[in-house]
Amino acid sequence: MGIVEIFLIAVGLAMDCFAVSIASGVILKRFRWKTMLLMAFFFGLFQAFMPMAGWMGASLFSHLIEQVDHWIAFAILAFLGGRMIVESFKNEESRHHYDPTRLKVILALAVATSIDALAVGVSFAFLNIREPHEILASVGIIGLVSFVLSVAGLVFGICCGEWAARKLKAELWGGVILVAIGVKILVEHLFFS
Repeated sequence: MGIVEIFLIAVGLAMDCFAVSIASGVILKRFRWKTMLLMAFFFGLFQAFMPMAGWMGASLFSHLIEQVDHWIAFAILAFLGGRMIVESFKNEESRHHYDPTRLKVILALAVATSIDALAVGVSFAFLNIREPHEILASVGIIGLVSFVLSVAGLVFGICCGEWAARKLKAELWGGVILVAIGVKILVEHLFFS
């Protein structure tokens, strides 16, 4: 898997962080850099940790299912991307019922937005990412992209407000990216390997 694919996966995964950060920025209404950087740090940390955990767990048994690993990777990415696409069309209440300045809330949001990254880590084990240095580079990119997009989402939410956030449809685009990468993996394994 190349750097461009890893970057696109990172962007796809970080769209949840981006969308939640926009909503949090709307709630904050003004720049609170300590809160914003803390939120972005934990979002990036959990987005990096979860794929590592998924990869480590799946690496133990990936050799047993080598014949279908590309189908599993495709199914995971297509399911996650499809779910993100469907979620992007659901109407949300215009009121948000959480306080993004509380550490407990930040940690809960970081875990909630990174569950998909755990599944992506499982798919990494099925895509011949076998060495620790390969996964470290991947999770480093995922964590960094998540951090940057979280800060960007917070700034966007504070500056542009909720009306602009709804028009952006970050979750929709993240889902499209994950499905496209899943299709690419499947096509490469079926027709070009």
